[in-house]
This record gives sequence, structure tokens and C-alpha cells, in this order.
Amino acid sequence: MKTKILMVCLGNICRSPLAEGILKSKLDTNRFIIESAGTGHWHVGEIPDKRSIKVAQKYGIDITTQRGRQFTEKDFNEFDIIYVMDIENKKNLLKMAPNDQSQNKIKLILNELFENENVEVPDPYYGTDSDFEHVYKLLDEASTVIAKKISS
Repeated sequence: MKTKILMVCLGNICRSPLAEGILKSKLDTNRFIIESAGTGHWHVGEIPDKRSIKVAQKYGIDITTQRGRQFTEKDFNEFDIIYVMDIENKKNLLKMAPNDQSQNKIKLILNELFENENVEVPDPYYGTDSDFEHVYKLLDEASTVIAKKISS
């Protein structure tokens, strides 16, 4: 059975599509399913932000086939691990979680790098290309740690 991992941010067009693409590039897709979603509904059906696409392509990752979708309560049943990009997203999912088992699936992604420090992935949406580059590098580092941890 495949391990299913969900990456979650606010709109599912900047951070979580990058996180999905990066982690997919580091794991065996025969053993793992990685997807992404947003807590908001604004970008359902849209491709990722062009700046996320650009920075991913710079590192050989294609995220152009992804489409934005909104997180739903059934995702708690579908996924084994749910990585959120920031504390606000974590709070939103904790409120939606039907039980303790579901709540325990929710993790801040950068806690993989900075254990228990609750460091957030900054939202680059209103930023510059260098902000997207910074987010890419943070997610790449975290994804390397995650891949090592769950592949063994």
C-alpha cells in the first residue's frame, strides 16, 4: 500500500504545489502518492502561480499539470501525513479534524528542519522572484529530510 502525503497552504497555487513537486521528485512514486490542496477556495481548478512554475522549472521540476483544489474533511481519511506551510493553515485544519487521529496527521513542514520551532514557510504571493526562490530552497531542504525519513 502506498503512503499518501498531502501538502497544504492557503490558496494551493504557490507553496503547496512547489512542496508537492519537490517531494515527488525525491520519492519513488510507486511507493508514495503526493498531492496538494489549499484551505481556501479562490484558486480551485487553476494552475500554480507562474512564479512557482518558473522556480520549479529552474530546478528541473514540472508542476504545470497540477490544479488547485480545496482541502476537504475526507482528506483526513485519504492521507497518512498532512504537511501544512504555516500556523494559520494548521489551525484551520485542526478545527476541521473529526478526531485525534486526524489531528495527529497534521504537521508543520518546516518542523522537519527546525524541530518544534514552528517556523513557517513564508507566503511569497505578494513578493518577488527571490521570495519564490527562498521558498523553493526551504521546501527542498525539508523535502530532503522527509524523503530520507520515510524512505527508510
